[in-house]
Amino acid sequence: MAAKTARLEIIKLIISSQEIGSQEELQQELAKEGFSVTQATLSRDLKQLKVAKANSVGGKSLYVLPNNTMYKRVREHQTPSEMKMQTGVLSIRFSGNLGVVRTRPGFAGSVAYDIDNANMPEVIGTVAGDDTIILVLEEAASRDIVKMRIESLLNN
Repeated sequence: MAAKTARLEIIKLIISSQEIGSQEELQQELAKEGFSVTQATLSRDLKQLKVAKANSVGGKSLYVLPNNTMYKRVREHQTPSEMKMQTGVLSIRFSGNLGVVRTRPGFAGSVAYDIDNANMPEVIGTVAGDDTIILVLEEAASRDIVKMRIESLLNN
């Protein structure tokens, strides 16, 4: 299952960073990232991700991710491998004993996994979506310490 999760993350990164108009193009880009998939598997992945086709300004039909402001195309070109090297964390905010970590699309699950496995006594647990993580903190946890530990974790 980890391979599928990784593949889905790479598909989102490819579609959000490049103009991909066919499954064949997407298969080629996935192959560059070390993923060999059949057309049937790729079709199921695209359906699961709710990928659609839309016309670009130039009239070319392209794959697009669900209508979410976090999925806007990036301006600077990076390969999916380069994107994966970034932590993807955009912000960390707190309210009471809850924290909200905003990430780039597709990064929340892996960041939450890292937080859960970092043995942070201040964090009871996490709940991750696609681009948002909810942290549940111990009652007396210091927000500054939690933020510092998460930043330190991500920088390593």
